[in-house]
Amino acid sequence: MKIALAQINTTVGDIPGNERKILAAYQRGVAAGAAVVLTPELGIVGYPPRDLLLKNSFIPANLAALERLAAATGETALLVGVVGRNDRRPGREATNSVALLQHGRIQTTRAKTLLPTYDVFDEDRYFEPATENAVAELTGRRVGLTICEDVWNDEDFWRERRYRRNPAMDLVAGGAEIIFNISASPWQMGKDATRAAMLASLAAKAGRPVVYCNLVGGNDELVFDGSSLVFNARGELIAQGAQFAEDFIVVDTATAVPVVAAAPCEEEQIYRALVLGLRDYLHKCGFKSAVLGLSGGIDSAVTAVLAAEALGRENVRGVSLPSQFSSSGSLDDARVLAENLGIRYDVVSIQPMFAAVKAQMQPLFAGLAEDTTEENMQARLRGVTLMAMSNKFGSLLLTTGNKSELAVGYCTLYGDMCGGLAVISDVPKTLIYRLSRWINREREIIPTPSITKPPSAELRPNQTDQDSLPPYEDLDAILEEYVVKGRSFAEIVAQGFKEETVRRILRLIDVTEYKRRQAAPGLKVTSKAFGVGRRIPIAQKFREV
Repeated sequence: MKIALAQINTTVGDIPGNERKILAAYQRGVAAGAAVVLTPELGIVGYPPRDLLLKNSFIPANLAALERLAAATGETALLVGVVGRNDRRPGREATNSVALLQHGRIQTTRAKTLLPTYDVFDEDRYFEPATENAVAELTGRRVGLTICEDVWNDEDFWRERRYRRNPAMDLVAGGAEIIFNISASPWQMGKDATRAAMLASLAAKAGRPVVYCNLVGGNDELVFDGSSLVFNARGELIAQGAQFAEDFIVVDTATAVPVVAAAPCEEEQIYRALVLGLRDYLHKCGFKSAVLGLSGGIDSAVTAVLAAEALGRENVRGVSLPSQFSSSGSLDDARVLAENLGIRYDVVSIQPMFAAVKAQMQPLFAGLAEDTTEENMQARLRGVTLMAMSNKFGSLLLTTGNKSELAVGYCTLYGDMCGGLAVISDVPKTLIYRLSRWINREREIIPTPSITKPPSAELRPNQTDQDSLPPYEDLDAILEEYVVKGRSFAEIVAQGFKEETVRRILRLIDVTEYKRRQAAPGLKVTSKAFGVGRRIPIAQKFREV
């Protein structure tokens, strides 16, 4: 069968825009002589629609778009993701469905059977799952229509499964000659390799071709990588879509020969994921430019590089905000970075503002020693300045804090946490260093001192991060064990970490939840990010230590 996979970038809620993209892809498939064109999961409404599904006009608008798409079809079929209606009660009103469109009409629909409700997923909140999924007819062939999670539960691949059913193999048992899967599978480090291995295993086990069309693009904190895949009945890869870019793939399952899978390095994948997520967040939210503070440190440098790549250097503005504690070296590094990137660079001293605020507060603070209060004043004055520039010029303010800092609260509410998007908030500090070296692999873009000097907030004389934190190698390792893997205090100590260090870090992580809840949304690139996929109560008393 000659098949086209339209790996498109949809926008949540943009039903007319998504409809146009789907129709354009369909027409391209017709021109290519494809028997069927696949588009991603919930392509009409974008993924994830979340509580838009609860708006009275939302589902009817998407069904009207489905009817228009059906009317535009001819001999070439179209598989499109749509929010269906569930008329049976009791049950939820909506279904996550795939519609087979051909000859000017909706030939059949199938609902998603397995509804993920873990990490960032919350589909059981909105959708009624299918209780059965019969094979469908397409150009004289018996085909299986599945949606994303429906192919993620094969007992021969997963040691532990979330569901009892295996919808893909049920379809094979029912006579399906080929398995189609439309998907919206967000990317995280290592997921593309797992996904490919899983689908290859399923195709080989079923003895059927598996055709997987995945969404690409950024929607809020999620980044979808595309990387659509087609495997033959022996489990061999015969086609692969581009990663982190729209693509249109045409493959004939009867004649295609095996291909070698693309395998970019992890640093490149993370970089491209962050660039895509930043670009789509800014543009889909209606912004045209971005502003960020440049401290001369590595975090703001990496963020600036990502912004220039994502938005174009002419749309990025870097601002240095020195105080009396800022070193001349940091200012030089910020300037050189801006020159290397070709972005606009401004210097706005916060020293006069800091002096004025301290003088204003002096009667209240008389007799009290300076402490973190004065340090936080500086961070908040920087936030005020950057937000003023954001307002005046209509630019999105990017925060530059990394995951390690956010984990332990090494950041200031309404200060360096100000902004509309936390670009690197799911990137641990040790990974920031890896990214910076990858960025500089061909020439020096980030000044070497930004990478090699001890990191510092520069809010008091001779300050470094390690005055308050353990070495980032230890901090990030503990963070991985506690936040990502859910290990206990005792289990982490048993791995060889100092007991007092583990106790202090776990306490900081636990008590900083209130800060993270007020942080800007961040782009998810690891298996467990601070955000919608981690729901820890703020007012709670459970403590590991």
